[in-house]
Amino acid sequence: MSINRVNISGNLTRDPELRATASGTQVLSFGVAVNDRRRNPQTGEWEDYPNFVDCTMFGTRAEAVSRYLSKGSKVAIEGKLRYSSWERDGQRRSKLEVIVDEIEFMSRGQQGEAGGYAPAPSYGQQGGYAPAPAPQQAPAPMAAPAPMAAPVPPAVDVYDEDIPF
Repeated sequence: MSINRVNISGNLTRDPELRATASGTQVLSFGVAVNDRRRNPQTGEWEDYPNFVDCTMFGTRAEAVSRYLSKGSKVAIEGKLRYSSWERDGQRRSKLEVIVDEIEFMSRGQQGEAGGYAPAPSYGQQGGYAPAPAPQQAPAPMAAPAPMAAPVPPAVDVYDEDIPF
């Protein structure tokens, strides 16, 4: 058995491209830049080196997601690797891409009415979009409740031999 799972987070390198197959399936393509840190042998300083990852998403979610992404958007992606090879102009070509199963938007949204930021929406296999809850107004002031005694948890004796590791 083998495992083919990928988790990355980074910024989009270009605006996403939405197209449709002949059968009508939506296909969203975009690139994500993921940094790697290495020590520069000449200076001894740590430097960021970008890795550029092609990502593809299919189906009705692809169309919905395309409306929220743009160049520079920060995203977290979970998916699987897919290798493709073909021949063009007599030259053999190939690429490794991530087929997106889950995507979470990590860029801050526009400021809300309350001055905070709305949480980033997330698209999963179940589909659908759960919008950020609307800001609620503060409740009207009420009289302070009578103080209650906090319950005291029962004393628990823990011994080293009770710990399972």
